[in-house]
Amino acid sequence: MSSVNKSTQPATLFDGPYYLSIAGKLLASKDSFDVVNPATGKVFAKAPSGTAGQLEEAITAAKTAFKAWSALKYEERQQYLNAYADELEKHRDQLARLLTEEQGKPLTTMAEPEVDQSISWIRQIAARPIPVEILEETDDHLVELHHTPLGVVGAITPWNFPVLLALWKVAPALIAGNTMVIKPSPFTPLSTLRFGQIAQSVLPAGVLSVVSGGNELGPQLTGHPDIAKISFTGSTETGKHVLRSAAGTIKRVTLELGGNDAAIVLPDADYRSIIPQLFWGAIGNSGQWCVGIKRLYVHRSFHREFVEAFVDYAKQQKLGDGFDPTVAIGPVQNKMQFDKVKSFLDDIKANGQKIVLGGDIDESRPGYFIPVTVVDNPSENARIVQEEQFGPIVPIIVYDDVEDAIERTNNSPFGLGGSVWGRDTKAAVAVAYRLETGMVWVNEIHTLGVDFPFGGHKQSGLGTEHGNEGRQLFTNPKTVLIRK
Repeated sequence: MSSVNKSTQPATLFDGPYYLSIAGKLLASKDSFDVVNPATGKVFAKAPSGTAGQLEEAITAAKTAFKAWSALKYEERQQYLNAYADELEKHRDQLARLLTEEQGKPLTTMAEPEVDQSISWIRQIAARPIPVEILEETDDHLVELHHTPLGVVGAITPWNFPVLLALWKVAPALIAGNTMVIKPSPFTPLSTLRFGQIAQSVLPAGVLSVVSGGNELGPQLTGHPDIAKISFTGSTETGKHVLRSAAGTIKRVTLELGGNDAAIVLPDADYRSIIPQLFWGAIGNSGQWCVGIKRLYVHRSFHREFVEAFVDYAKQQKLGDGFDPTVAIGPVQNKMQFDKVKSFLDDIKANGQKIVLGGDIDESRPGYFIPVTVVDNPSENARIVQEEQFGPIVPIIVYDDVEDAIERTNNSPFGLGGSVWGRDTKAAVAVAYRLETGMVWVNEIHTLGVDFPFGGHKQSGLGTEHGNEGRQLFTNPKTVLIRK
């Protein structure tokens, strides 16, 4: 195992090498793995493949650092986090370009905003302490509720928003007094490794470590007795494995899992004006987001006109390399997901469902590009309706009765998000209240904030992120009862 000296990189370029961040040091690894640019399908970098021993070292360092970090005053940890946000901001352009290169999303419309929101999130979370709550105070008795740190938090992060979804976990965990070890997705490890490297110049040794590697590291992290909590974002099936592994030590677990979110466009909706919001709600990030619109229910009275207008809008959006400033939609991130989305297209065609846009992949084109595909009124039991596609395919489904649309929306093992659209806001809100989801939007989509709890019902997750509820899940509620 070798360590390297920290060095300041140019603000807009970073070509590596990439290192693990462990115990305040940047460490090389014996082995590495390929990182592919999804716009070209070619390897453009090597990421360090951390060993079980290196992950163990990171956990030990985090456990050691916890004692001093948790003992700091809140204001002291706040200063550290704000300094970290300042340092990330200096490398903002570099991180955004790296994100586009490894993830594929358009630079100016998605990668740069992701990095900007991540930096802002750190500052906002740092400004929100969890106060001591007085539960009872009399002349002779005082009861206080404190929220104390848990210890070492293990984070396992996904490939669709690798910067944002990781720093969403880092900020509340660290400000509460915990330390953290992150295992990023092997499909998009570089931006996480990079912000881990940047952290080592700002944060005390061991407070934040990043160890990239294969899937074998996940069970070691989730089952480790010195990990107090796991925060996982990913698929529902993987989430089940995480939960089983964590059960052995009864550690706390937050799971943000898959979704099959529905949008219901009510009969009174001004549907033409909302088509851009609905389109990007479904196709943004090439459809690769857990709260993306996966099912779009429209009333029969305007179904035909809606489909035509939706397709017309979709045709205006350019598919291509995210570094091209004219591109609005990038590739699917990896070959595994590319093949999965292709299987949906094969199923749609095999079952004679009506494709009104897209559907055909240019196999001669390098990279993992799938054109925006619109499926017109597939049956309710179709795979594209029942399962999460996580790609740029959207089924537009006809309904006649709002009650039926609500029932069909709720008839799913998932319950992450949803949206309702209509001129009569009161009526739309009444529908929204009845959807079995962790969050629901009315006449808007994907509005998120540090004070808005984010989580799912059913098999879409366990626990929440954000808001007081999410921040408190990085703490232990400790009741202190005092006889005066």
